[in-house]
Amino acid sequence: MIARLGRVLLATAVTGTLMATAACGSGGDSASDSGKTTLVVKTFAQFGYEDLYKEYEASHPGITIKEENIAKLGDYSPKLQQWMATGRGAGDVVALEEGILTQFMDKPDQFVNLLDHGAGKLKGDFLDWKWKQALTRDGKTLVGLGTDVGAQGMCYRTDLFKKAGLPTDREQVGALWPTWDDYLATGKKFTAADTGGAHFFDSAGSIYQNILMQQGDHTYYDTDNKLVIDSNPGVKAAWDKTVEMVDAKLSADIAQWSPQWNAGFKKGTFATIPCPSWMLGTIEKQAGPENAGKWDVAKVPGNGAVRGGSFLAVPKQSKHQKEAAELAAFLTSAKGQTAAFKSKGNFPSALQAIDDPAVQGYTSAYFNNAPVGQIFGASVKALQPVYLGPDNIQIGDRVTNALAAIEQGKLKPDAAWDTAVAEAKRAAR
Repeated sequence: MIARLGRVLLATAVTGTLMATAACGSGGDSASDSGKTTLVVKTFAQFGYEDLYKEYEASHPGITIKEENIAKLGDYSPKLQQWMATGRGAGDVVALEEGILTQFMDKPDQFVNLLDHGAGKLKGDFLDWKWKQALTRDGKTLVGLGTDVGAQGMCYRTDLFKKAGLPTDREQVGALWPTWDDYLATGKKFTAADTGGAHFFDSAGSIYQNILMQQGDHTYYDTDNKLVIDSNPGVKAAWDKTVEMVDAKLSADIAQWSPQWNAGFKKGTFATIPCPSWMLGTIEKQAGPENAGKWDVAKVPGNGAVRGGSFLAVPKQSKHQKEAAELAAFLTSAKGQTAAFKSKGNFPSALQAIDDPAVQGYTSAYFNNAPVGQIFGASVKALQPVYLGPDNIQIGDRVTNALAAIEQGKLKPDAAWDTAVAEAKRAAR
């Protein structure tokens, strides 16, 4: 972890910069009657901010931070929509996953413009495309500051690979699948071996999302927000390759985030899973200490990949907008992102943090001492940004459901594709 003194100095420096440029009028008193201000931060999954909160409070005696966390993004998203629609309940800082962010970019007035609080000085600190994701098209409003990017690797069980007669060294494993066709071929070899009933990967939806993000600069919407699910060849290519893997019986047909999926990490139900950096904490938690060293991380097929990534924003309904903007800037600073990475594996979007020796040299003892900093760093630098439209999450869910119907034998691929397209058109605004 970053030394306590270093982070206290960082907090002071960030706050000083923002206070000097903060806009007047925070939409509410900046302190409570007791002289203390409580900032409520709404998050999902694991952001790794626990130690950062303590250090920020230590350097800001009048500030208390309360995090309210909802574990599942699927549960968090509708609640956030409700908080924003009703104008109450969102707290002072909210986490916006990139798919959620796209839903709010056409109504930025629901959030504080962070450019009014000095955030413009931070532009060069972030990956350019990450910064632009939260910037309105006219360049006048910045909705959020980037936290992590879901840089991808491929997590795999070394014990199951050994049973299948496959190499277990991460460099050799990565060399097995330079492309998704090679990944399919490796999966067929694995399935043909006696591995005690383990499948090659968890679910079709998991694989599909990763192939899709390597198929061009947009998915279901073009950059003019026109729905193109049935005309974008990249979507159909990702679908067809995933169906081919399902037909080869590589999938365990276990929906992500289900109880069965959680248990699958511990039981060795599946041998590989595309794992964004933020998923390492989930795997370690679910697989348990008894499986330490059995999981490892290799290169993902293709030329880099990203899945997910988030931002911190300040809702207009916050009564402490200035203080909330200062906190968001601290948490998303390079040193803050480095600390979050070391805590939960959330890979930074801040350039200085990506190249920080603490990140590049970071290894995971649980994942067989894998050099995850290098693996995810190479992935994020190789990837090309992909535009996500306003209803990306809802449409992606429809496509995933259609793939699940194929896995479960409920629909043939052609019928499932037609269903996915029809459901996508209904879900789109």
